[in-house]
Amino acid sequence: MSEIRLARMGELSQILAVYDEARGFMAENGNPDQWGKSGYPDEELLRRDITLKRLYVIVRDGRIAAAFVLFEGDEPTYRVIRGGAWPNDKPYLTVHRLGSLKNERGTARECLDYAASICRKKGLELRADTHEKNLPVRHILEKYGFYYCGRINVSDGSERLAYQLDVV
Repeated sequence: MSEIRLARMGELSQILAVYDEARGFMAENGNPDQWGKSGYPDEELLRRDITLKRLYVIVRDGRIAAAFVLFEGDEPTYRVIRGGAWPNDKPYLTVHRLGSLKNERGTARECLDYAASICRKKGLELRADTHEKNLPVRHILEKYGFYYCGRINVSDGSERLAYQLDVV
């Protein structure tokens, strides 16, 4: 059985290992560019996420199997969307930086279930974005019920496909 909870500073090495494995999986599956070879997300960013209480972990059998960020509020990179539109201006929660160990199945669904439950409690919509080449995540989002809204650019200028799930 899994536990989902906020990440702790003392777990940074385990969390970095999860993201390292996730980068490898993306590269093996035709998506070497989304998180690149630069070690994104790096330790500094993860420390900030933990301090801001927005980095969550999925713990299975006593070890961290996955990590993700839940960002509540206005996502600056979502203000401009091309080739489509957000369906509404309702407040939303955004799932960012979802990564898991290679052999841990079902963690994306657990993350989305958890995020959707928060959205239902708070009356929020749920948004996410991913790289065009990230076919596994695109498939997961669409299978879960997210629909494509358009293209956005993240802070480094690269393009992402933007999705929304109507939870409320």
